[in-house]
Amino acid sequence: MDKFMETAIDEARTGINAGHGGPFGCVIVRDGKIVGRGHNEVVKRHDPTCHGEVMAIRDACKNLGTHDLKGCELYTTAEPCPMCAGAIMWANIKKVYYGCNINDTDRIGFRDKVFYEAPEDISEELHREECLEVFAEYQALRHKKNY
Repeated sequence: MDKFMETAIDEARTGINAGHGGPFGCVIVRDGKIVGRGHNEVVKRHDPTCHGEVMAIRDACKNLGTHDLKGCELYTTAEPCPMCAGAIMWANIKKVYYGCNINDTDRIGFRDKVFYEAPEDISEELHREECLEVFAEYQALRHKKNY
């Protein structure tokens, strides 16, 4: 078995045995070394965003001192949900390896499938002009500070 996937599986077991959340473990690898690890902590932290992939991304970013994980690969016990897939893309991770797919997670009671379907539209634009002012302020500061 791939050693990185084995470590992701160990992360999942650590989390479920501690009662932190579902069986989702993850590691992030750069240049053949683990730079971040995490497991599902939704129950522990009372936070629905604490999926294994997100926790591993946070750990890798902290360890590397950057928000850009370009050149990294991610190993996870289950196919990333849309939230995690978005986080993976924002982090610039180049490759994802996963164990179980969304049908497998569905069979053990997780509702990932619903997030791949067209969601009910729950959003509405509000106070766009005022928000555009904040965007303009950001642009001006960004040009001054070069970030």
